[in-house]
Amino acid sequence: MASHQSSPENLILVNREPSGIAFVTINRPKSLNSLTRPMIIDLAKAFKALSQDESVRVIILSGSGRAFCSGVDLTAAEDVFKGDVKDMETDTVVQMERCRKPIIGAINGFAVTAGFEMALACDIIVAAKGAKFVDTHARFGIFPTWGLSQKLSRIIGANKAREVSLTATPLTAELGERLGFVNHVVEEGELLKKAREVAEAIAKNNQDLVLRYKAVINDGLKLDLGHALALEKERGHDYYSGMTKEQFKKMQEFITGRGSKKPSSKL
Repeated sequence: MASHQSSPENLILVNREPSGIAFVTINRPKSLNSLTRPMIIDLAKAFKALSQDESVRVIILSGSGRAFCSGVDLTAAEDVFKGDVKDMETDTVVQMERCRKPIIGAINGFAVTAGFEMALACDIIVAAKGAKFVDTHARFGIFPTWGLSQKLSRIIGANKAREVSLTATPLTAELGERLGFVNHVVEEGELLKKAREVAEAIAKNNQDLVLRYKAVINDGLKLDLGHALALEKERGHDYYSGMTKEQFKKMQEFITGRGSKKPSSKL
């Protein structure tokens, strides 16, 4: 059976499935999943725990109801923004970025400001048709601290990112897909099905290599190309140096076995 964990008010739900897929759901639909300080702490704890759980292979992050996350609950803004910004243990986005497991964002409705930043911390994004990503920092006088000012420009280009952030204009899922920010746009009723499909494709691969591959991609993105290529070489050398003759033999047998099967046309 799948195991369930949640915050005392069930505002953050965590569901681990035997398949190795874990679901993290922001569960405050009447407030469009706006975040309070306790919810932010619970999210951070959830991602840290899932990162350390060897039974978990992939994580799907979603919001219940009509929105993914409408940002910080502004009635609790001072509590959130004047909290200890240097406390990495309770920082949701830091824990998402540190998470060893691939995170798939399943985005429906609105992903606003903090919600947008959580989406940017995902490794893969599946969005429902009509979903919108909105940066309202400039509108409400909120200074970004979860990476939106730096990440978006690197993903969709500086000019488009400046327009999105300085005008607080929604970035649609469809445009996000064209800009390479969103991986898949699907009908709303197909959102979790598609996210699960991507998660299952990841979960069936070599778990050790999936973790190493995510890490080298994400760590390399922080470097210039020359240093990133050197990082790949270094980690590749460490990986192969640690393999035994038996592991090389199993790799060869696996590849030989795959070669004898009809290749799948499915991506």
